[in-house]
Formats: sequence, C-alpha cells, structure tokens
Amino acid sequence: MNRIPVTSSHLASVAYDQATNTLEVEFEQGGVYQYYGVPAAVHAALMVASSVGTYFAANVKKAGYSYKRVG
Repeated sequence: MNRIPVTSSHLASVAYDQATNTLEVEFEQGGVYQYYGVPAAVHAALMVASSVGTYFAANVKKAGYSYKRVG
C-alpha cells in the first residue's frame, strides 16, 4: 500500500486497500498499524476530515476494528 501524507499532529500518513478494506496508518511517534474491515466511506471521510486525528480516534480506533502493528 502507498501511504499518503496527512496533516495531523498524531498521524503521519494513511493508506487504504479497497480490495481487503484494510486501512494502514503511520503514526507521528512511530509505528505502522493496519485496521481490518474498515469501510471505504470511513477512509474517504478520514482523508477529508478537518481533524484527521480526531476523526481517526472516533471512527476507527474507538469503533473496534481489529488491527495489528506491521511496522
């Protein structure tokens, strides 16, 4: 997946694989995580959110998607 840089104090970049509904997030403080089963609409909204970090926390992290650290 090719991550796209985002403007955020917490997230550095984001990628999405629509074939597997996998969201990949690189954090500013280090670490790359993949979140599984994330709908394309959630990824699209994340990329245009006025606060990427706040949207991610509310709609991905707190939504309970399974995830693992990959980097």
